[in-house]
Amino acid sequence: MKYKDAIKKSMEMLAEEDNTLFLGYNISFGSYAYGTLKDIPSWKKIETPVAENLMMGLAMGLALEGYRPIVFFERHDFMLNSLDAIVNHLDKIPEMSKGQFKMPVIIRAAIGSKFPLNPGPQHVQDFSKTFRGIIKFPIYDPQNSEEILSVYHTIKNSTNPSMIIEKKELYEIE
Repeated sequence: MKYKDAIKKSMEMLAEEDNTLFLGYNISFGSYAYGTLKDIPSWKKIETPVAENLMMGLAMGLALEGYRPIVFFERHDFMLNSLDAIVNHLDKIPEMSKGQFKMPVIIRAAIGSKFPLNPGPQHVQDFSKTFRGIIKFPIYDPQNSEEILSVYHTIKNSTNPSMIIEKKELYEIE
């Protein structure tokens, strides 16, 4: 199974839960999150404007209301605009509330690929090390389809936030 197919299968598994919603741009139109959300029902997808901090704020609000939001970022570069929400709120609310408030937000953080066409330095940056240094919740970096399936199986019932690093260059690798 290809890396991308494992992501797609994982998204379909998560979509089976009534409380799961998907947020981001290019998830209902365009690339459908690089094809990984193509077969997810449209009523489970919230297409947002290009406003990353808003996306995270919306995801946190949905989480507080009992939903499991999955936020898709096409590139790590775009996540920089959402760091206030991720670092100062998503990461801290469970601790600040002494566990009263749960944040089962899943962040899909894609790293752009230089192949087959290099999109330029601002679309292929990898901030994984930085994220690990500034947030406490789990960050997963699956390297193949088996690891993708395992990670999503592990976090599907978690009440904590998590981030999954996706490498676009691996999408077509089996």
